[in-house]
Amino acid sequence: MTDRSSPADPRTAIPLDAICQHLAQIAPLRLAESWDNVGLLVGERSRLVSRVMTCLTITPAVVNEAVERQVGLVVAHHPLPFKPLAKITSDTVTGRMLLGLIAGGVAVYSAHTAFDSAAGGINATWAQELELRDIAPLVVDAAAEDPSIGSGRYGRLSEPFSTASLAAAAAAIAGSGQCRIVGNRPAISKVAIACGSGGSFLSAASARGCDALITGEATFHTCLEAEALGIALILVGHYGSERFAMERLAVLLAERLRRDRVELDVFTSCADVDPLRLMLTNPEER
Repeated sequence: MTDRSSPADPRTAIPLDAICQHLAQIAPLRLAESWDNVGLLVGERSRLVSRVMTCLTITPAVVNEAVERQVGLVVAHHPLPFKPLAKITSDTVTGRMLLGLIAGGVAVYSAHTAFDSAAGGINATWAQELELRDIAPLVVDAAAEDPSIGSGRYGRLSEPFSTASLAAAAAAIAGSGQCRIVGNRPAISKVAIACGSGGSFLSAASARGCDALITGEATFHTCLEAEALGIALILVGHYGSERFAMERLAVLLAERLRRDRVELDVFTSCADVDPLRLMLTNPEER
């Protein structure tokens, strides 16, 4: 007879669907934008998984890493596939990656914009790292039950920052050590945050009375608009604005599983790197 007072032995593999349920609790899929493709995108829900790898974007190098490290599930921020596919063949990069993942028994899950907006998601993490006060969504979903959940975040700094000092703090959080800026406000008190390609949130930031918007990237015309509005724009790069959160997601998922007495190997991809590089040229060598 089993002693019910004793905890069950930790398991080293659980069904894929059980991991998906944990991920959906971290980032409820109902928070995703209507145009997004989220949830389990590749895989058999009943298949047992013992190794999980997180990444920002699935690339050929990430596929090779997942197969070589015998990963059962890749949790990617950016969906693969993102758009509907008429065919999956080796004629395209997307097709080759999907075929490689399927052949290697690797499932794919993405929360994307649901994780952007979640209570413990990317934008909320940015706000916490900047130690903002009175944090709220930039755009609130009128249909949402919780008014604290929505797209983007904004809040007040504990004390005014110059554009340069705020840019330095943002670059440190992103782990990039560098960023691009628009404007040069001497005192920034209210900050808006929109990870990834968040230039479209500029008007929302302006409506909220923000002095600055931190995002990954923005178009040239958005930069001109920010300058005209007098809003400092801090661009830390698409990769830098989101990748650190995928590292934290690996830790968060492992902790949640551990509370259920499940010990899985959860880690972040090493092959997932920023494709953009900063090159300093010497005019004399041109």
